[in-house]
Amino acid sequence: MDIDELTAIDVHTHAEVSAGGHGSLSPELFGASAEYFKSHTERQPTIGQMAAYYRERKMAAVVFTVDAEHATGHPRISNEEIAETCARHSDVLIPFASVDPWKGKAAVREARRLVTEFGVRGFKFHPSIQAFAPDDRMAYPLYEAIEELGVPALFHTGQTGIGAGVPGGGGIRLKYSNPMSVDDVAVDFPELRIVLAHPSFPWQDEALAVATHKPYVHIDLSGWSPKYFPPQLVRYANSLLKDKVLFGSDYPVITPDRWLSDFEKLEIKPEVRPRILKENAARLLGLRQPAPGGPAKGVSE
Repeated sequence: MDIDELTAIDVHTHAEVSAGGHGSLSPELFGASAEYFKSHTERQPTIGQMAAYYRERKMAAVVFTVDAEHATGHPRISNEEIAETCARHSDVLIPFASVDPWKGKAAVREARRLVTEFGVRGFKFHPSIQAFAPDDRMAYPLYEAIEELGVPALFHTGQTGIGAGVPGGGGIRLKYSNPMSVDDVAVDFPELRIVLAHPSFPWQDEALAVATHKPYVHIDLSGWSPKYFPPQLVRYANSLLKDKVLFGSDYPVITPDRWLSDFEKLEIKPEVRPRILKENAARLLGLRQPAPGGPAKGVSE
């Protein structure tokens, strides 16, 4: 991957269909998400199609699914398939994995194997879909392994379109995605690099507080058009968190084309834009080393 040739790194995209046509969500939850995001066309690109899409735009993309088999009973897309397909498109795709923390010791073994044998560069958690609180000690052995492996953990935060409008929200509880629960994880695993995904409605201030206080906690900007960003998020991105805010689209539900078009109109300082679009992610993911004497792991002090 030639970082200098890339225009941006999208740290938040979803593999929603396997090579065999298996979807990442049940039809009920998938339909609710499509309705919520008004994304009814070309909704399920394959990973290979995603590679072509991002290559055309001279962008890289982090790709993952969500393993929520315990809570939903729906079989996941294989982490190995995602990693192997991304490896075939390593000029533009970066594989993350998702391992259901309810799987206990098996989850820990799988996480280690995925990093050491398949080149996975991070892990995605969606507490609301996976039905666990991030600070539940049940998940701590998995965090410990991820911390030791030296790769990031990305947590969905805030409201989710998945289950929206379905009676009972499809069983999905929003409370699990309050970013303050991730604060405990940052305390108990001080070297773990963490990404709080999305503007964290209705807990935006909590997310900003955690990211400001904990040196290895970042925020990605996926899932919302920038024109809807809360003003305090823009203010912090321009100042205290300028080295810790990351471009993410949530593709395919939101395209990078739409996101970047709206981002151009946002009042972001010229010197901050390239950090958000590429440089912060490049350092976090180990794609670019920090400058001599600079902060470790791409995080401002």
